[in-house]
Amino acid sequence: MIDSVNLKQRFSKSLDVIDRIVEEHKPIVDSREMGTVLHVGRGVAEISGLPTARNDELLRFPNSQLGYVFNLDLDSIGCVLLDNNIPIGAGDEVRRTHRGLDVPVGQELLGRVIDPVGRPLDGKGDVVSLYRFPIERPAPAIMDRAPVSVPLQTGIKVIDALVPIGRGQRQLIVGDRQTGKTSVALDTIINQRTSGVVCVYCAIGQRSSAVAGVVESLNRTGAINDCVVVVGQSDATPGLQFSAPYAATSIGEYFMAQGRDVLVVYDELTAHARAYREMSLLLRRPPGREAYPGDIFYVHARLLERATCLKAEEGGGSLTALPIIETESQNVSAYIPTNLISITDGQVYLSPERFRKGILPAVDVGRSVSRVGGKAQLAAYRSVTGPLRLAYSQFEELEKFARFSSQLDDATRQTLRRGQRVRELLKQNVGDARDVVEQVIAFVAVTHGVFDDFEHGSVKQVETQFTTVVKQELPDVCRRIADGNSLLKEDVDAIVGIARDLGTTREEAR
Repeated sequence: MIDSVNLKQRFSKSLDVIDRIVEEHKPIVDSREMGTVLHVGRGVAEISGLPTARNDELLRFPNSQLGYVFNLDLDSIGCVLLDNNIPIGAGDEVRRTHRGLDVPVGQELLGRVIDPVGRPLDGKGDVVSLYRFPIERPAPAIMDRAPVSVPLQTGIKVIDALVPIGRGQRQLIVGDRQTGKTSVALDTIINQRTSGVVCVYCAIGQRSSAVAGVVESLNRTGAINDCVVVVGQSDATPGLQFSAPYAATSIGEYFMAQGRDVLVVYDELTAHARAYREMSLLLRRPPGREAYPGDIFYVHARLLERATCLKAEEGGGSLTALPIIETESQNVSAYIPTNLISITDGQVYLSPERFRKGILPAVDVGRSVSRVGGKAQLAAYRSVTGPLRLAYSQFEELEKFARFSSQLDDATRQTLRRGQRVRELLKQNVGDARDVVEQVIAFVAVTHGVFDDFEHGSVKQVETQFTTVVKQELPDVCRRIADGNSLLKEDVDAIVGIARDLGTTREEAR
């Protein structure tokens, strides 16, 4: 009788020997997928092969040139290139990397200037980080979000008082060329030095000299220590410019996941839309209105939807977005501006007329709005500046009509006089940030007519003296303002009393 168990054992050993011999003599085959460049355009390439490549997957060309998958067509792949200075041509081989386009994130990036894929631009050596995030990430779920309840103080009086911004809000900065949009965003970043807010400045399509000026300002003020600068400059490929804001947002999301508050400035999304249009047309995507692809709205919506305030259970961090958009001849009803206005939670509009008149920052209060920040505004602001926005807008309209009249009644003259003092108070030089206490004290004085008897040219000087005296004589009131408490009637009376005493002293000194 045949022993079936021993027979099976001997047969199994024989198979093992055969498998080992086959494995030893098997020819070495490179199983990695490879494709071939069919056509190269400005910043784009068409590739055949790579049948299992994924959208947004990073591809490697000869000489370490990088690109990522942008189009998945039936018989070819549309690739966006990330380098300008490395030539490639038809027939070159392309390899998959099996990872999506990503960017390094972490504490190591603070104080650095990088491009959208993490390559250093500041001459301080390579960025060594333990983590990398994909640049395209889903926005937080609605149920993971919390209401905006904490103010983001910009240090700019006209914004903090009349167009407030909350942490987790998306506030658009819109205006014509050379009206101070970048200055407003830069002052906001600099004002976060002592607030613990991490800032990410994203330059899209900017000249190298303009970016260098921003970095120099951040270095001079020390704000660079809590800031990351992501640059997709004007001479970079369209793909690098397009990926810059998504990379900047991923960097900010890392800190938000740690429970920190983050501010991201996109300077500016007009150039971002143009870069997307250029890539799309070169890759033969169908054009729509003004030759933009039909999904241009979604391009910006999926970016700005990532700005939010998270619930405490999700870490409690926030990401505030300040996108900048450029208009032409004050046309805010153009295609891209209207898209972004509908996506964001409000806008700060900078007027070229006000800029030419020297009313800086050139914020047009009547055309600016914040749909969220008022709920996050400190209580002292709300009690003082509540009626100020409407009164100031009415003053500006009244001032236009008063030019055509030679006779004005006393009430109209008083309204114009008060409005002129408010306008002088709202003027502010670049880099002259004011803290919460100084702003509230000044607004208490101007709303109670303390500055009415002074010439409007001396309002700034009087304001500086007045806020200094109040800080010295009313430290408890100043502490309550800084802590976010409401102003009591006796607090307001004490502030106004000091202001009137100071005015009397100045009159006697004359």
